[in-house]
Amino acid sequence: MTSSVWQKSSYSGSNADCVEVRTIDGLIELRESDDGDVIVRTARSKFAKFLQGAKAGEFDHLTTS
Repeated sequence: MTSSVWQKSSYSGSNADCVEVRTIDGLIELRESDDGDVIVRTARSKFAKFLQGAKAGEFDHLTTS
């Protein structure tokens, strides 16, 4: 298995509660920097569509409880 280094946004600074991302075996993996036990893995094309939606504001109406 080919691995790469986890990366987070430079806007995160020294915050520990960020989303980290890496590419591994041609897939995108995401995890929370303060709890790396859960990793979400997806195809590059699906991640690109998610990013497009986020940039377009498609998820702005969602709230957390």
